[in-house]
Amino acid sequence: MGTKSVSDLILNPSKTYEYQYEGTVNFGLGDPRFVESGVKMVCKVKIAGVSDHTFSLQVSDLSYEEFNGIQGRDRFIKSAGITNLITAQLAKPFMFDYAGGHVNNIYASADVSETVVNIIRGILSFFQVTVKTTEKIYDLEEIGIHGKCQSNYAVEEDTKTTEYRITQVVDVSNCREKAALFTGIATAVLDDVSKQRGESIFSTVRYIYNIKPEHGGHVTRAEALEQEFFTPFNVMGGNFRMKSKKEIVLVSVVQSAARGAVGGQDSMESRGNIVFKFGNVGTNVMMYYCCGTFPQSAVDLIERLAQVHLKQVDNANTEQVIRLYQLMRMVPIEGMKAMWNRFKEQREKRHWFLITAVEANNDTILKFLKERFNANDLEPFEALFTVLLTFNHLEASAEMVEMAKEFLGFPISNEYVRNTVVMAYGSLVNKHCAYNTPCPDAAVQPLLEMANKALVAKNNKDMVLVLKALGNAGHPGSIKTIMKFLPGVAANPVDLPPSVLSAAVQAMRLIAARDPHHVQDISVELFFNKNLSSEIRMLAFIMLVDTKPSMALVSTVTTHLMEDTDLHVGSFAYSYLYSLAKSKTPENHFLSTACTTAMKILAPKFGRLGYYYSKAARMDVFNDKYLLGLAAEGFMLKNEPYVMPSEMRMRGKLFFIGRILQTIEFGIRNEGIKELFGKEIPGFKGDFSFGDFLAILNILKKWEHSPDNKPIFSASTRLSGQEWFFTDINKDFIRNIINMIYSPGEGNLLDIFSKGISWHKAMPLLMADARYIKASCVGLPVEISKYYQVLNGLSVNAMAEVNPPQTGIMDSEVLLKTEGFIGYTKDLWLFYGINTKLFQSGAELKAKSPISFPWKFDATVNIKEKKYSLEFIPSSNEVEFFSFRSDVYAVSRNIEDEGKTTPMIPSSGEAANSTTWSVMRNPQEQICAESDAYGIGVCLESEFRKEYRPEQYPLYYLLGYTRFAQAARAVDRIRFEVNGTNPMGMCQLFNTQTKLFQVFRFHFSVIVAAPRLENVTSESCTIVKAVSMNANEVSDGYEAQMVYKYTDSQSIGQMVVSQAREDSNWKMSAETTMNVADTKAVLKWGVDCKPYEVSVETSSTKERLNAMLAWKVLPDTIGRFIRHLAFFFGFNWELETNTEKQLTASVVGTSANYYNVEMKFPEVLQQTSSTLIFIHLTP
Repeated sequence: MGTKSVSDLILNPSKTYEYQYEGTVNFGLGDPRFVESGVKMVCKVKIAGVSDHTFSLQVSDLSYEEFNGIQGRDRFIKSAGITNLITAQLAKPFMFDYAGGHVNNIYASADVSETVVNIIRGILSFFQVTVKTTEKIYDLEEIGIHGKCQSNYAVEEDTKTTEYRITQVVDVSNCREKAALFTGIATAVLDDVSKQRGESIFSTVRYIYNIKPEHGGHVTRAEALEQEFFTPFNVMGGNFRMKSKKEIVLVSVVQSAARGAVGGQDSMESRGNIVFKFGNVGTNVMMYYCCGTFPQSAVDLIERLAQVHLKQVDNANTEQVIRLYQLMRMVPIEGMKAMWNRFKEQREKRHWFLITAVEANNDTILKFLKERFNANDLEPFEALFTVLLTFNHLEASAEMVEMAKEFLGFPISNEYVRNTVVMAYGSLVNKHCAYNTPCPDAAVQPLLEMANKALVAKNNKDMVLVLKALGNAGHPGSIKTIMKFLPGVAANPVDLPPSVLSAAVQAMRLIAARDPHHVQDISVELFFNKNLSSEIRMLAFIMLVDTKPSMALVSTVTTHLMEDTDLHVGSFAYSYLYSLAKSKTPENHFLSTACTTAMKILAPKFGRLGYYYSKAARMDVFNDKYLLGLAAEGFMLKNEPYVMPSEMRMRGKLFFIGRILQTIEFGIRNEGIKELFGKEIPGFKGDFSFGDFLAILNILKKWEHSPDNKPIFSASTRLSGQEWFFTDINKDFIRNIINMIYSPGEGNLLDIFSKGISWHKAMPLLMADARYIKASCVGLPVEISKYYQVLNGLSVNAMAEVNPPQTGIMDSEVLLKTEGFIGYTKDLWLFYGINTKLFQSGAELKAKSPISFPWKFDATVNIKEKKYSLEFIPSSNEVEFFSFRSDVYAVSRNIEDEGKTTPMIPSSGEAANSTTWSVMRNPQEQICAESDAYGIGVCLESEFRKEYRPEQYPLYYLLGYTRFAQAARAVDRIRFEVNGTNPMGMCQLFNTQTKLFQVFRFHFSVIVAAPRLENVTSESCTIVKAVSMNANEVSDGYEAQMVYKYTDSQSIGQMVVSQAREDSNWKMSAETTMNVADTKAVLKWGVDCKPYEVSVETSSTKERLNAMLAWKVLPDTIGRFIRHLAFFFGFNWELETNTEKQLTASVVGTSANYYNVEMKFPEVLQQTSSTLIFIHLTP
């Protein structure tokens, strides 16, 4: 055989080969002490020739077995039900084409499931081998069950047996065409640089063949071992392990009696080649095997869930919502129509039906919604959220996209519903592009046509809408259309308003990842165009950064900025580059280096510009062990000569397992309000005082004078990079809100509450349904799935008494009695294992986190007399406000048997012996605290059952049972009262305290000055009470009186707090005195305000600020804190005698940017010079 060629490895069509086959798959932690799950299949395989290159395959004596336990202690158990189901399908004939050591087409009946055909592929993959006995070591790219992958071969010859031993190692991690499927993560883009820091999944596959050279060579024995390591973090820090083994042994080779047709051959069809096929994975059930009739089982579950979640979220039943999602995916269109007819008149059940039907993610829901739109029997809010969720969760196939186009042509009268339809279609196109490269132009064509029509008609609203939809789509083919809206790059420039230009620039945001060079060229051209407004140039700069420009391009931009005279653009670009230079996330690994150089060049020109100019900021963090990171960016874009920003945006990103997900983004465009504020705000000093607040308030009172042809402002929000809602707030909207609140008469807010309201709503949302499915060597699909759902609940009952009736809120006393519930429960499942329609086996993490806030209180509001009260009604029941529970299980499920779910980390007594060092931990704690004054008890509980292994951090740290909770109980009535003779009193006192606080900030550009306010009396007083009343009508709590006085030369604030209990004389007093250059504050507390006292004095000049903290008697804990305060600030020590009970500080300016700081603490002196500590004044 040493001279045999590749094609000489054959199966003789005149012979019949009988093999014994065994395949197993195990999932666990690779540690004999911990529970694992697994499946095993054992059978006989008979292969016979049908023609020269076509063979039949027959499987017999099949046994399917499941494992769930600890290796060495437990054993595989046969499942008779699944064995019979698989045997029934394997009893049907199979054929395959075979030539030159390669399996080509596989044939089977159409009614044989893809799961069973893949099992056959797992057996036949033993015959998919390229033999080159003329070479000892060789490598090549070839097709196998895992796809088109690189294989490395090593050949050894056994002279005793005259057999060849061939070892094949397949690089399944880097296949050019891998048999793998991603769903549910279209908006999370790949981050190649992150993968260089670590992988969350790693696989190895090795085959060993024994080839006998007789009759051209055939396999006498072969085995395969596949190992895969997976973790939600970095595989270097511990991992789950999949071990897949299979073996085939030749039992006999006999001469075939005759070659001929196989029984049932006419009903066979080609099922593809040896590469693993996925079939219809959309209907696979992840967490539950659904049973019963459809749609009746879904109807029953909707009725049950609507009932148990009516008043509040029932934590015990939230997991059933996932089961309902799976049921809805199996309901046919006729069943969905029947369910609608059943529930449409029952409000709660109708809501549950609609909100779960959207998760069908197939053509059934599109057909159903099409009928609803044609019948026009959905309320606007129902139509909005059903379209939004349906399009965003729909399977993004070409057929689904084509069906969704019809919704763009529906006549929709509600503006918000129409906006949602158009933008949601753009999101669907984005998903379609994520799984199809290049993305078909036909998908985005309807939006391009809408954009051209809106541009010709100069319809601003339609232009903004379709540009936002194109931004959601991120289709590279839309660039040419978007350019028509951009000044300076359009072939035929059109004068368009800023809102349209802004939308046009931002429409390129997702294209930047798919066609970065094209977006880069356009962004640079816009940014360098000094004739454009500052806002558009800054938006273009954001797009430029999103393309991850090279160092050469950053250098070009830097050179241009040094010559730019627009300080808004320069300040914005510099601040963004400054933030990016500090970035730690992998996506900016190279960009941050370029920004560091640019920032140093630009600093002398733009480094001192303050917040009057446009700014950008970024903060991020990334952990290599977890492969997790977060980033947040904020943008403030301003145009001359306006004092208000024209646009503000804030966005966040999540970095996980080699992908980047844009989490949430908010944006505000100030249009009418920007012009209302104009060039400056009269009376605004910029020191964040109450005077500044009043100056802004005086401008806002003139909102009626804002332009009629512009909205006051516009707001938008995006999730996962997809814009799903935007609105314009105009004068009519504000006027209607004000009239509803303040105007007397029927239909206002008080009238509505006086009639009583009762509102209940449960809102389940499937936040994540992500799956990664790949082949295993035995032909079973290995799946990593994440399901994350939130069930939100809100229940409100309220009744208001208005005295006198039919008056506005400004002229009446209102007593509002209300009770209700607000909260949510989050359920997270993470599954790693085998997942088929017949059985499951793997590891599963389940976590549940409910938050619950029930309430019952009475509130009294009397604006005219400045009296307010809030009284909480006591309850003897303990309320669990927050809890978290999680555990990791080894699971074995199938559609015939009950199944088994076992905690992966057993109790210490159940674990097998092992010499591996580790620490088992099972702490349980309960910490409780009570308030005698308010009759409130709070408890924190925690329980952990974990094993900590330092070499397997962080995975092992998170494994095992975890639970912690916070609960509270209130047995006394708690009442808060505010009685203000002048409502300014509290605000003025707060202003004084804030001024005092600013003295101690290490940002010494703040100038301390007394507030000068107009229309405020020289003395004002506010009384605040916070008391409780127990069952014996004995009160306890605290009462505070606040007085504010001022003259032209100084202002004085006083506050006295006393305990409300009759037998207590504990008091606390605070007094502040302020003038232009000096501030003094004195705090006393204890019995009759004795014996504890602390005083603070400050004085300032233009170059120097002094501060002194002194005390007479302090509690020991506070005294120790002050004596060790120096450690917090990092001052070094110099021994020197100092006043025992005094702390002083001195700050002297040494230059425009630096100060020397000297602080004296009790008993020692800490000093810093300009060579040791620098306090840099930020712009």
